[in-house]
Amino acid sequence: MTKQIWSPSQIGKADAKDLSVHNYEELAALHAIAKILAQPQELRDHLEQVLKEMSLRLGMERGMISLLDRETGEAWLDVAHDVNIQGLEVMYKPGEGITGRVAQTGRPMAVANLGKEAHFLDRTGARRSLNRSELSFLCVPIIYDARVVGVISADKVARIVENLDRELAMLSAVAELIARAVHTRALEEENRRLRMIVGRTKAPSVDIIGSSRAMQEIFGLIAQVADTNTTVLINGETGTGKELVARAIHMNSSRKDSPLIYVNCAAMPDTLIESELFGHEKGAFTGASHNRKGRFEEAHGGTIVLDEVGELSAAAQAKLLRVLQDKQIQSLGSSRVVNVNVRVIAATNRDLEQDITSGRFRSDLYYRLNVFPIYLPTLHERGSDIIMLADHFVLKYAKGLNKPVNRISTSVLEIFLAYQWPGNVRELENCIERAVLVATGDTIENIHLPPSLQLKIKDGEKKEPGKLKNVVESQERSLIIDALKETRGNQSKAAKLLGTTKRITQYKIQKFGIDPWQFRPRRTVATAQSMEEKEM
Repeated sequence: MTKQIWSPSQIGKADAKDLSVHNYEELAALHAIAKILAQPQELRDHLEQVLKEMSLRLGMERGMISLLDRETGEAWLDVAHDVNIQGLEVMYKPGEGITGRVAQTGRPMAVANLGKEAHFLDRTGARRSLNRSELSFLCVPIIYDARVVGVISADKVARIVENLDRELAMLSAVAELIARAVHTRALEEENRRLRMIVGRTKAPSVDIIGSSRAMQEIFGLIAQVADTNTTVLINGETGTGKELVARAIHMNSSRKDSPLIYVNCAAMPDTLIESELFGHEKGAFTGASHNRKGRFEEAHGGTIVLDEVGELSAAAQAKLLRVLQDKQIQSLGSSRVVNVNVRVIAATNRDLEQDITSGRFRSDLYYRLNVFPIYLPTLHERGSDIIMLADHFVLKYAKGLNKPVNRISTSVLEIFLAYQWPGNVRELENCIERAVLVATGDTIENIHLPPSLQLKIKDGEKKEPGKLKNVVESQERSLIIDALKETRGNQSKAAKLLGTTKRITQYKIQKFGIDPWQFRPRRTVATAQSMEEKEM
């Protein structure tokens, strides 16, 4: 058995060395693949055609492209040629089989004799009736922005394989060409799969959107605590959805038909806190012209939500503690004690344990509130939930503003995934509302994002180099395509328009897989191509 395993650095060296000696068919195949990727069609169609070209021109049979799940590291088969995958759900765990190992390590593998390879799983069953000893197998990672986003593999008749290293270099060149398309396809497919999961999973509220692992854990906690009388403390940054979680707990409890009273503790001054929470009698203080029920009495039989409970003063904390201990309230100016049956949910964006250490918050009150804590993740920690939420807000505001917007461009999605979202879901919603408002077509593009968002991304690029490479390349590719459109495919004129050299422009065109000939008038394509090749 012959098996080759290369490191990423070796791949680059081998590519550079072997590209200079590619034969005509190999160069023609790479050119054909670049043209395929430049066509305006669905990404899945792109990838299917790429595998077909590999078969026709390179003799690579049974080609397959698998996408990588960013959270689990699992690779699932997405596109295949000469393999019937209809109705199949083929998945490889990290390190499982050859595909799983390549996905996990980011290193290519080549097997000279497939019949002697114990790690080959053949989960599709495509080689069940074939003599594996007559086949070689090639498998390389698809790397985008220094991260494995997928795996491409193919068989080849062993007797026509002269050099496994050369074959791997060729497949690696194909992988480099399709890397961006596979990255985008993975985002699209991940979003579709998440939607399917949401459809199968009963969320505690239609207002809470998300199926990341972090949110699935939150859903589980809500299901556990909802139909009890246990006091809940919701911790989370501003804009993470604490109020929505509190409402979901109430609506999934036996108290759902009783009042849900929401109190913003940060908005109540000390002079009014007792009256606001517990009520007052007429004449209890200057301006008390009538009897008034407090929020606790209004919530009797239901739930009271104490938002920003960490902002309560020391005096207000002491009064709240007595209510939680005794389940009784006494209105200002009254000697009457009222028993209340109220479920308490508190929420805060502060570190109450740190506030206890500094003397800002009472430890006895904290332990009364912190019976069942729920910690909400930041939006940046929720991964692909960002895409789901963005889609949801697009539909919401497109309908509300009567605009035809129904999709978000790939470059904008990449910005969303790279951004830190200090304002969390609330900031994303505001961003989408503005984008829908200013959009002129059916798609949200980069120019529709708030200037502040784009400025923060540029500032953050210095601190985290490489993380926004995909955003920069997306903008660069768009500029080159616009220039080629304006100059009708003339690369020299496009270079002048972009303020750079023709050599650099040609390098970028090749790097991004752009076909400049598609922008030429049909009658002059052949002549122009011949002239430009002579210039080069």
